[in-house]
Amino acid sequence: MAEGNRRHPQNLQGVLRLAVEAGSASDGPTTNESMSQERIEFLRGALSEVCKGQLDEVEQMKRCVSVLLQDKGEGREDEEVEDEKEAALEMLCDLCDNLDNARDLMKLGGLEVCVSQCVCHTEAGVRWRAAELLACCAQNMPEVQLYLLQQGALHTLLHLTDHDTHPTVRVKALYAVSCLVREQEVGLRDFLSHDGFSVLMRGMQSDCEKLRTKSAFLLLNLLTSHPDHRDTVLCMGMVQQLVAVLRSPHSSEHEHVLGVLCCLVEDSERGVCDCRDPSLGLEELLNQRIRDLLGREESQEEVEFCERLRAACFRSQPQEDNVMDR
Repeated sequence: MAEGNRRHPQNLQGVLRLAVEAGSASDGPTTNESMSQERIEFLRGALSEVCKGQLDEVEQMKRCVSVLLQDKGEGREDEEVEDEKEAALEMLCDLCDNLDNARDLMKLGGLEVCVSQCVCHTEAGVRWRAAELLACCAQNMPEVQLYLLQQGALHTLLHLTDHDTHPTVRVKALYAVSCLVREQEVGLRDFLSHDGFSVLMRGMQSDCEKLRTKSAFLLLNLLTSHPDHRDTVLCMGMVQQLVAVLRSPHSSEHEHVLGVLCCLVEDSERGVCDCRDPSLGLEELLNQRIRDLLGREESQEEVEFCERLRAACFRSQPQEDNVMDR
């Protein structure tokens, strides 16, 4: 049959027949001998499993949501119920790597349960897994992002990032915040209305390295994508705070911090002026950092940020700029 005239199968039997025909065609010329009943049953069963896979996953999600809704039952320990909830959240996170499942979980009410009960749970293991699930579902899914924003999820997640006592909860909550505000205008407006930049600034001063790094990275991403918010950040005294971070023992977030400073001085007299404040000693700090890192391949980008920042703020003469360019 010509490709243009082929009819698409309308049922499982049609799919089976198409599969058999395709298999026969790929094997070259065949005899007229019919396929054994055993082989037909095997293929029918295999295709049936494929066709009902999505339905099975929806049923799995329904069962997981019911677990999240359960309270301590008679004769059951709190720890047992919490373990089940953690397992249910992990399963949902795995399932929602599939974007269709993330959308289905939203329609099933699972995300509402996650926001209203799980991210505020007394157990940190439930809280961070719930935040991770929200991040997984929101990533690259505008429909889910808008739903979660309407549920007030961003305010809750920012609060967890800022105040939770468990470092993993704070890191996962910030991950979810990132998934709700990056490339999402409504989310960014919500972020600004809840003073999100201050949350990031405090995150960069945390004793948790992962939180410091992720806070600096998100700030860099937001200022790169939305340079119009640069003045807002400068008015918060962000330059002074960032330089203080750079004076802490060298760590992975310093590269992102330097990138943020480069964003803040680009076409901004206010940013350059703040960096030139003699009390900060930024020029000598940059010189020392370049000396310490020069020649280290893994630190090349950090060195380039240092040189860009030094050129923008402390090298005003053209010949000196030309030397830096070389």
